[in-house]
Amino acid sequence: METNENPWPDQSGGDRPFSFDGLRETLLEMAQERSVETLLQLVVSRLSDQPSVALARIWLKLPGDICVSCPLRTECEDQSACLHLAASKGNPLDVSLDWNRTHGSFRRIPIGARKVGHIASTKSAVDIRDISDGSAWIADPDWATRECIRGFVGQPLLHRSDVVGVLGVFLRVPVEDDALLSLRIVADHAAYAIANARAFEQIDDLRSRLSRENEYLKQELDEIRPTSGILGDSPAIRSVLQKIGLVAPTDTSVLILGESGTGKELVARAIHEQSAVRDGPLVRVNCASIARELFESEFFGHVRGSFTGAVQDRVGRFEAAEGGTLFLDEIGEVPMDMQSKLLRVLQERTYERVGDTSTRTTRVRIIAATNQNLKQEVSAGRFREDLYYRLNVLPIETPALRERPADIPLLVRHFLRHHCQRFGVRLPELRKRDLELLKSYSWPGNVRELQNIVEQAALRLRVGPLEFHLPVESGELNSPNLPTTPPAGRMFTYDELKTLERSNLLLVLEHTNWKIYGPRGAAEILGIHPATLSSRMKAMKIARPA
Repeated sequence: METNENPWPDQSGGDRPFSFDGLRETLLEMAQERSVETLLQLVVSRLSDQPSVALARIWLKLPGDICVSCPLRTECEDQSACLHLAASKGNPLDVSLDWNRTHGSFRRIPIGARKVGHIASTKSAVDIRDISDGSAWIADPDWATRECIRGFVGQPLLHRSDVVGVLGVFLRVPVEDDALLSLRIVADHAAYAIANARAFEQIDDLRSRLSRENEYLKQELDEIRPTSGILGDSPAIRSVLQKIGLVAPTDTSVLILGESGTGKELVARAIHEQSAVRDGPLVRVNCASIARELFESEFFGHVRGSFTGAVQDRVGRFEAAEGGTLFLDEIGEVPMDMQSKLLRVLQERTYERVGDTSTRTTRVRIIAATNQNLKQEVSAGRFREDLYYRLNVLPIETPALRERPADIPLLVRHFLRHHCQRFGVRLPELRKRDLELLKSYSWPGNVRELQNIVEQAALRLRVGPLEFHLPVESGELNSPNLPTTPPAGRMFTYDELKTLERSNLLLVLEHTNWKIYGPRGAAEILGIHPATLSSRMKAMKIARPA
């Protein structure tokens, strides 16, 4: 007896064709998603909501991980990578089944194995138009019959020709051309959305890691230095700390005055760390090291093509310090024409990049420092009077080391402890005569010179006792030549003469803030050609500290 009974009856919208209309909004949702896991769930959920879809799954190409226990290990030729079932959502007729789980028999599929692995290896789609015609691609025909599965579409997820994974959809209707086209569109969007989501996750991971590392480094620094970074308990240092506490909470500009090597940058850092913008950046600019024609670009940035050599846009220091503090060291070296533009930024909080027509606003705290007498520079016409008064609201003068000899023992112990640990030598006991010797010296190079002398002494501990070798005080810094007659009848060895010359060069370089060329540079003070000075520095392995 013949029967016309359909072995695949209409279940869950069986005769209703797959429609792309309901998926258009899904494409936009996919593009906005930044989590790979959430994205994959979104895709399979939206597909399984289609009336003709029985099951939607996504496998991602990832390194092999469960090769020993994998049910399909006998079909795997290369265990370096396989397809991991990452998302699954379906509508089983047998309500006892769970098609949302990702740890079943097909949780891993080798590249090239079965229909899903074939899609990944060939980068081509596989479609079973109608199972009723019979298909070798169906792994479990009984399951397909029980669940009224009529068709299958598998699409490779390709990003820039690389296989990201495979999208597989089982339908309860025969596959039509519209369904193939629709699922190809979904697969293309999904592949790029996955790549973008992975990129966002990597960025978030890097940002989180950098944040943790930054916090760790801050903790490390806090452990090895005082909160302010300024050592000393003399009346002069207490006065500086008092002024820092007074000016730091405000947003006013600050001018730090003092000789080279007195810790002006430490004062600037202490002000920043106690200010309302402490979480923002602290950007330092050494104005003495900038070529005259590059000041504007260095401060405000430039756009590509604005001048010869401007091959790309460049962010200036004001933009880099946005929301934080900009420390302008050696402010007296800024050219007059640039001083007027700097004054405008201080007054109006606006600037333009070189070659740009748009005006930018800035929220930057300005701290300036100099070892020059700016009042004299104003009188000489080398510094704008209005800029001077704009900066000089509450000046902070860092005392010279010779003005606070009581702090020398504290500083010596601190530097000695640091350098002994650095060189791996035992920390020696400081003798009273050593401290008296150090306190009697005038320290023209201030704290920087003291640190240099202590570092040399710590280095010599590897071969001998603790000794501090102080430079000969001639009272001048205008000659690179060593004295021909030792003071007080003292005689020098050849090594001592080399040490003396090196110390003299370091003293001059620190005095000029490592400015070699130009007016008031180290070469001019020493009376030698800048190239000669550079050669001597190279021979003595003298380099500017980082």
